[in-house]
Amino acid sequence: MNGDTVSTTAEAHEDDALPRARVVHSNPDAPQTAEQKPLPDSVARKPVAKKSAAEWAYERLVLYIQNFEEQLDSEHEVSVGFAGSNTGLLRIEGLGYFDPDMITFYGSDENGVRTQLVQHVSQLNVSLRAMPKEPARKTAQRIGFQLAKDLEDG
Repeated sequence: MNGDTVSTTAEAHEDDALPRARVVHSNPDAPQTAEQKPLPDSVARKPVAKKSAAEWAYERLVLYIQNFEEQLDSEHEVSVGFAGSNTGLLRIEGLGYFDPDMITFYGSDENGVRTQLVQHVSQLNVSLRAMPKEPARKTAQRIGFQLAKDLEDG
């Protein structure tokens, strides 16, 4: 048996249904990452194998955005940059998906111009960035918490 363990059929199915995540960080005092946190029940209740690529990408983006926002001060909001493009930054005001494979970011660019980016999940490659809050706004917008609440209400 080469030291391998034997799994029951139920364990094998459970392993296929549960997502795997891992992170290694050079700084032992770094804030907790999205990969290190337990999945919310709203995300974990449906097996990954039963989710479309768009739904699963959307749920993980919500977790990443929320975790990023938890580390921001009151003067900054989350924005997203898109690798490999000259789109610039987009202040995230909404996030959506369209099964089976499309993700949509809604917001505005650095100049306040309404912006929407529709991206296929196979090309999804984003960089979350801190952007100063809009001067007219008293408090920084926290879209990640609104997105997470929507997952819970699901």
